[in-house]
Amino acid sequence: MGKPVEPPSGDGVTSVNLREALEERYLAYALSTIMHRALPDARDGLKPVHRRLLYAMRLLKLDPGAAFKKCARVVGDVIGKYHPHGDQSVYDALVRLAQDFAQRYPLVDGQGNFGNIDGDNAAAMRYTEARLTEVARLILEGLDEDSVDFRETYDGSEEEPMVLPAAFPNLLANGSQGIAVGMATSIPPHNAAELCDAALYLIGHPQATSDQLLNFVPGPDFPTGGVIVESRESIAETYRTGRGGFRVRARWHKEELPRGGWIIVVTEIPYLVPKSRLIEKIAELVNDKKLPFLADIRDESAEDVRVVFEPRARTIDPVLLMESLFKLTELESRISMNMNVLTAGLVPKVLSLPEALREWLDHRRVVLQRRSQNRLNQIERRLEIVRGLLIVYLDLDRVIKIIREEDEAKQALIKAFTLTDNQAEAILNTRLRSLRRLEEMELKKELADLIDEKSKLDELLGDEKAQWKTISSQIRDVKKTFSQETKIGRRRSTFDTPPETADIDLTKAMVEREPLTVVVTEKGWIRALKGHQQDLSSLQFKGDDGLKFSFFTETTAKLLMMMTDGKVFTLDASKLPGGRGFGDPIRLMVDLDEGADIIKVWPHKPGSKLLVSSSIGRGFVIGSDEMIANTRKGRQVLNVDPGEVTKLVVPVEGDHVATIGENRKLLVFPIAQIPEMGRGKGVRLQKYKDGGIVDAKTFTLAEGLTWLDTSSRTWTVTEADLREWIGNRAEAGRLPPKGFPKSSRFSG
Repeated sequence: MGKPVEPPSGDGVTSVNLREALEERYLAYALSTIMHRALPDARDGLKPVHRRLLYAMRLLKLDPGAAFKKCARVVGDVIGKYHPHGDQSVYDALVRLAQDFAQRYPLVDGQGNFGNIDGDNAAAMRYTEARLTEVARLILEGLDEDSVDFRETYDGSEEEPMVLPAAFPNLLANGSQGIAVGMATSIPPHNAAELCDAALYLIGHPQATSDQLLNFVPGPDFPTGGVIVESRESIAETYRTGRGGFRVRARWHKEELPRGGWIIVVTEIPYLVPKSRLIEKIAELVNDKKLPFLADIRDESAEDVRVVFEPRARTIDPVLLMESLFKLTELESRISMNMNVLTAGLVPKVLSLPEALREWLDHRRVVLQRRSQNRLNQIERRLEIVRGLLIVYLDLDRVIKIIREEDEAKQALIKAFTLTDNQAEAILNTRLRSLRRLEEMELKKELADLIDEKSKLDELLGDEKAQWKTISSQIRDVKKTFSQETKIGRRRSTFDTPPETADIDLTKAMVEREPLTVVVTEKGWIRALKGHQQDLSSLQFKGDDGLKFSFFTETTAKLLMMMTDGKVFTLDASKLPGGRGFGDPIRLMVDLDEGADIIKVWPHKPGSKLLVSSSIGRGFVIGSDEMIANTRKGRQVLNVDPGEVTKLVVPVEGDHVATIGENRKLLVFPIAQIPEMGRGKGVRLQKYKDGGIVDAKTFTLAEGLTWLDTSSRTWTVTEADLREWIGNRAEAGRLPPKGFPKSSRFSG
C-alpha cells in the first residue's frame, strides 16, 4: 500500500468542525423550508409560490374578464423572475388554485383540463389557459398604492411583494396544507361570509373568545360538501387551541325502486378523497366479502358526483349499510387541523380562531393606513401643482412672454411668481389647448375636492375608530359578494350527529343470530353444531381424538381462547366450520406457537372480568374486552417464565376468591386484593412450598362457598364456617373442609 494522501496545505484551505457545518447548513435549509416554502403567511394565507403566481398574473394583466393566457407563459414568468424552482411544481400549484373541488374559493379561473375529483392530472401547461378570479383581485387590491413592502427578487433584477393586501380572509377561507422541517400545517377551508361575520364581531368585541366566534363560524365548509359529524365540544376545543380534527362523511340518500327495491346514492364525498380510488377500494372490499350488506357499486357521475350502492337484500337497513361503509372506507375521513402559520411573516406559531382573524384584521388596518398615507402624499403633490397652475392663470400673457423671451424660462417663472421647482415644471409641460377658462374652473374645483379629501384622510389617519369603521365597511362589501345567497357563497358542508347505530358491532349485525354448540377436541380441532346440543355422546372424532370441552353460544359471538403460553386468540363463532365433519384444526385459523396447548375456549361477554393465573399461582384480574385480539397472532396477556404455564382462567363473579394448591391447602381472601391489569405476570395468589395452584373460584362470601363432589352433589360452606380459611392474598392456607373433592377441584 502507498502512503495516505495528505490534504493540500496553503492558502484557501479552512478547517471546519463537521458537526457545526452540518448544523449550520441544515438550519439554513430548515428555515428556508419553513419561511419560503411550506407555511402560509397568516395575513394573506398564501405561501410564496402562490403569492408569486398571483403577482406574475397581475403583471400580465390577467384580471377577471380579461382574455386568458397560456399557463406556460405564467409559469415561465414565475420561475424566470421570482421563483427559481422546477416548472412542474409551479404548474401544480397553479392547477390547484384553479380546482373548484380543491379550493373553496378558486384564485385562478382555468380554461382547459385542470384535472378532476377522480384524481386525474391536468393537461400540460402548453394546452391550458388561466386568468385571475374576483377573489384573487380582492387579495391583490391596492398593491400599487404602497400598501405592502416589496423586496428584491432572488437575482436582484426586480421586486416582488412580501405579502399581499388581502381584502379577502384567504387563510381560513381556502385553508392550506404543508409539511416543513419539524413542523406542518393543515387548515381546512371555511365559509367566507361566516368569517366576515366573525371578523365584524371581533372588531366590535376585541376580547371575543373562540366559543363566541363559534356562533358565526360553526365549522369548516369544504368545497366538496359532505356532512361534518364532529361534536360541538370537539370543534370548540379545536378552534380554541388551533389543533384538532373534523370527521367528515359522504352525503347520501335512499332512492326507491319499483317492486319494493331501493338503492343508496352518494352525492358528495369527503374533502381531498379521490373518487376513483374510493370506488376501487370499496369494490375490493366487496370482492373480498368484507361488506356482506353490499351487492354492487356503480359510478354514475357526470359533472356532479353520483355513486350508487346496491344492497344485497331489500330487507337490509340502509342506515346500517352506510354505517358499515363509513367504518371500513374513506366515505368517512378525518380532516386534521393544525393552524401553524407565519405570524408577521416571520414567526411560526399555532393560532386559535380569534388569533387568526386578528392577524388578518390587523394587517387590513396597516394596509388601510399605508394606502391612505400614499393617497395623502399624492394629494400633497397634486395640490402643489394645482396651486401653481392657478397662480399662472391670473397672468397668462406674462407667462407666455417669459417662456418666449427668456433663455432660462423655468428660473424666470420661479422668480416672477414665487413658484416651486415642481410648479414651474408643471407649467412648462402644460399644453396650449389647456389654457382656456374652462380648465381654470376645473382646476379650482379639483383644488376644492383635493382639500376636502385631504382633510378626510387626515381625520381617518388620526382616528382608530374611523379606521375600524372603514375596514368594517370593506368587510361588509366582501360579505355581500360572497353571501349565503350567492352560488359560490352558499354553505356546502352541513352538520349532523351520527345515528346511534354507529356504536353497533357491525360484525354482529352482518350475521344472522342462531344458537350454536362449540366443540373443541383434545388434538385442537374445532367445530360448531347448530342449536344447543345437550347430548354429545353420538359425536364422531377423527382417529384417537376425543372431546376436550364444549359450550353453548350464538353465531354473533366472539370466542376467546387461552393458551398455555399466556396468549389469547379471538375467533368468530359465525366463521367456525359446521358440525357435519370433524371440523378444522384451530392452527389453520390463528398462528399458534409451537408447544402451546389450549387451556380454555369460552364466549366473550362484553364488560365481564376474568381471573388469570400461572401454574405457580401468580395472576391478576383482566377485563374481557382487553383480551380481544384483532389479528391472527393473538394477544399476550399473561407473561410466564420458562418452566411455567398458564393454568387458570376463571370468571369473576363475587367479592372473594378461593384458591387451592397441589399441596391441598385452601385459602379464601377478598378479590379486591388482586390488581386489575391489561398484561403482566400478576401477583402471588397463594404461597406454596412445593408445587403450584390447582384451581380457583370466585364467589360472594355472604352466599358461602360451593363445590361439586365426584358424585355431582353440591356442597356449601357458609361464611361462618369459612372463617378458618379466610385470610389475605399470598398466605399458605390450610387443608380444605370435609367433603372437598380429592381432585382438589371445585367442579369435582
